[in-house]
Amino acid sequence: MNDNNSAKLFEFAGIRTYVDQDGFLVHPEEWSRRMAAALAAADGVGDLSEDHWKVMSYVRDYWRENDVAPMVRLLCRETGLSLKQIYDLFPNGPAHGACKYAGLPRPDGCV
Repeated sequence: MNDNNSAKLFEFAGIRTYVDQDGFLVHPEEWSRRMAAALAAADGVGDLSEDHWKVMSYVRDYWRENDVAPMVRLLCRETGLSLKQIYDLFPNGPAHGACKYAGLPRPDGCV
């Protein structure tokens, strides 16, 4: 059910859910790995690699514990990936890529 006026139905590869105007899940509890892959594919990102999943897993775990996305410096340190590698994985940046595909609400700019 669409309980947000700015939400729209996202349908891709058999996935159906509501997203906000920027493509972030309206209901983060609906997230799954399959949904992450569909969100990424809809944005033109190819197959998600082990490094994609490592970043998304860290971002999801951090968000669950802190109710906020991690700062990018912390993300790099904890995943062992450089900022360049993060941007190679998520060309639109960690907020629009890692957080979006990980099912987090749109961050307030900390990532």
